[in-house]
Amino acid sequence: MGKSDEEEEHCHSHRHTNLSSFFAAFIFLLLLAAAVTLLYLLVLKPRNPILTVDAVNLPSFSAANSTFTFTEYVALRNPNHGVFSHYDGSLRLLSGENQLGFVFVPAGEIAAERTKFLAATFAVKSLYLSESAGRVFELETRLEISGHLRILNYFVHHVDVRAHCRVAVSAADGSVLGIHC
Repeated sequence: MGKSDEEEEHCHSHRHTNLSSFFAAFIFLLLLAAAVTLLYLLVLKPRNPILTVDAVNLPSFSAANSTFTFTEYVALRNPNHGVFSHYDGSLRLLSGENQLGFVFVPAGEIAAERTKFLAATFAVKSLYLSESAGRVFELETRLEISGHLRILNYFVHHVDVRAHCRVAVSAADGSVLGIHC
């Protein structure tokens, strides 16, 4: 009771069709995975936010007792297609090795492809200006912000952005002579 030639040919043809369908589906899934990976790498690849110091100001400067108010204006741009949540940030003002001031940056979020403008102000009680310092003294600011990017509510990327600037200030009137970041 063997199979006839027609039945054997039909089974062989049916196996060949199943195998072809399997390979076609497999190749389709590979191409789909490659397209998704390419989309992620080209379009959705997380980039670090851009932190720029726009201005530094010393609105109330007293040369007699070396006290002043220090203000730094910053722009934080999120170039990504997802939300940037920042939760750990600080601004430090230094003169040489001495820390003159410290401010926490409040936590927040920056929407996709948007810019958030921040201003930090604090009073410096006393700054020792030696006679050898001359007419110009130098301050250093260190702004550091940490957070994470969430892309498509699935991918999470940790981010640390920093801006270290040197500020030249006139000892006579407190005007800012130059900023180098």
